[in-house]
Parts: sequence; C-alpha cells; structure tokens
Amino acid sequence: MDNKLPVTTTASSLGVDHDLGNTCSKNAYAWAKKTFANRHNLAGEPVLKTDGGFANLLQFNGQKIGITSDGIGTKVELAERTGIYHTLGFDLVAMVADDLAAAGLVPTNLSNILDVDRLNYNIVDALMQGLHDAANFCQIAVTGGEIAELGNRIGGWGNNMHFNWCSTAIGILHPALLAPLDGSEITSGQAVITLYSPGFRSNGFSAARRILAQNYGSDDWHQAQFLPEQKTWGEVLLTPCTIYTPLVTQLLNDGVALSGVAHITGGGIAENLARLLRLNQLGATLPTLFNPHQAMQQLVQWSKMPPAEAYRTWNMANGLLLISPTNQVNSILQQAQNMGYKAQLAGEVLPNTTQITMATPYGQLTHDYAKVIGK
Repeated sequence: MDNKLPVTTTASSLGVDHDLGNTCSKNAYAWAKKTFANRHNLAGEPVLKTDGGFANLLQFNGQKIGITSDGIGTKVELAERTGIYHTLGFDLVAMVADDLAAAGLVPTNLSNILDVDRLNYNIVDALMQGLHDAANFCQIAVTGGEIAELGNRIGGWGNNMHFNWCSTAIGILHPALLAPLDGSEITSGQAVITLYSPGFRSNGFSAARRILAQNYGSDDWHQAQFLPEQKTWGEVLLTPCTIYTPLVTQLLNDGVALSGVAHITGGGIAENLARLLRLNQLGATLPTLFNPHQAMQQLVQWSKMPPAEAYRTWNMANGLLLISPTNQVNSILQQAQNMGYKAQLAGEVLPNTTQITMATPYGQLTHDYAKVIGK
C-alpha cells in the first residue's frame, strides 16, 4: 500500500474548509436575517432570541413552529458504489429531525428534493422506501417533495442514476416547553450526556473518501475490507444515521428537565456544543466521551490528520449531547437504555470560560470556541 498523503493532512487539504464554511454560513444567515422584518407582527414571524441554533422558530397565531433544512452530502457516493440505497432515508431524516429535536421541537412534516441526472425507477423506489421507514420511526409525515431531472448538472460515481438529496422539515415546540432549547437555561455544574453514534452520520465524507482513495485507489477503495467488522469500507461508511428524535421527545414527555441538546454534525463536538454554551459564556470539560469508531481512528492514522482537526471533521462516535441538571442524569440514562440508545455521562458545564476540553485517545484537546465561532 502506497500512502501518498502529505506528512500532515488537514481537512482543508482533503477538500473541506471548516473556517470558510463557517464564514459563508454566517454571511448567508446575515442576509436571511434582513428578511425577518418582512413578517413582523404577522404569521411566520421569527421568534428566536439567539443566533446559531439548530432550527429557527416561527410564530403562527400562538403556535411556535420550527423549520430547518439539510441534506446528506456526498454520502450519496457510498450508495452509488455499494448499490445500497434504502438506508439513505435514515440519513436524510436524521439531519433535519434531530436538528429540530435539539431545539426542543417535535418534528411533524418533511418535504424533500431529489435532483437527478436521469431517472432509475428502482433506485428512486429504494430511496423513498427508506424515507418512509425513517419517517415512520419518528412519526413524521412526508407531505411534499420534488424529483428534478437536471442532466449533466448532477454527477457522481459509476453508470447508474446520480443524485443529490435534501430536505426541509418543520416541527412544533414541545408542549412541556415555554421556549426552545437555545442554551439560555444552561448553568455551571450541569451534566453533559453523550449518545453513541455507530457511524459517520452525514458529515466528513469528502475527507474520508480522499483518504481511502489515496490508500486503496480511486476506483475500488469501497471494496477494501475493514477487518474489525468483516465489512467493506463502503459498507462501514454507509452505516445509517441513528435518529435520536424519539428519545429526546420521550424525555420531554416524561418531564425530564433538559437545558440543551447539541446535534453533532459538521464542525464536530466543539462547534456544535458551543452553539449552546456561548450564550451564557460557559465552557465544558468532557473526560468520558465515547472513543472514536475504529474506522475513524484508522483514517486519522493513515492521513496523519491532527486529532483536533479530526474532531472537527467527524462526530468521533458522539452523535448527540444532552445537557441537564445532575439530578436528571439517571432518568436520562435509563430511558436511553430502555429505548435502545447507548448513552453515558460525558462531563459537566464550567463557568466563566469559552473553552471546551475533551479527553480523547490522542490526549487532551482544548477548543476555545470564542476563536472557533465567535462569542
């Protein structure tokens, strides 16, 4: 095996520029925010008091409704390479439903746009079957969608249908809450609980694909064996997202006090947790996160990617963080176990700091979120 990667690989050198992505997102949001006044004192007025949440909240005649959009990115290529399409619906639903749940919203409806170069009925059927199954899992109705044939504007791997898949979902504020979970109720000393993610979810695939292509060749890296699981690398990377929405909803149904929920997607643990902690200028120490999946550790080793960069690129086996008063921890862990989720206490919230410190197999990593995403 000829490893042609540079001595030190960054996500940027692998085609993912986190900082530029954050800058572009901030710019897009700044322009969007200028439109909020269009609905002032009208149905659909945005009511979130903080920026950077996981979903925006709108007012409709006394009912608070959340909305968010996302897609599954280049995970599509894993389906093209393996011929396995039905699991992608879980990825699509997880990206939007779990963002809504992170804000304390109960997802209710979803619309999707499937852009294709050309149509293949069997592939579309497999995608929609998966979307159906995932929607059923978290009681969402798929009430809108479009399939657009765009010819050579859409590319991909192989000779089958190539596509890009995105969705928008809405949800209602959970009746147990008076306001969304925006981080304003988080205080020093509260507990941080982590929920296990068995795969890469829908982030960091550009980096993963380039590392694997460098090691195994660009044509057939997906067929290489990942021996710890007796699967191919293609199958490992295609592992569908765990959808955490049912657990969050059930905890709120049970009256469990949640102060915040962080969905660990693009940007990793530090950036997504910081979206909640920055409001009250709080930090966190996380000495007992789940260790990264063996596949993630292998990619870090091959690429020589700095661990801090890896923890911004992938979820590193931690898919959702729950923040709560310490007297709620046992109830959360028990309900997670009852519902088949793997959870453990990860750490606690700290006062008067913008640092998030994580114990990892690579040593202690400290992120100052004031430098990462701004106070």
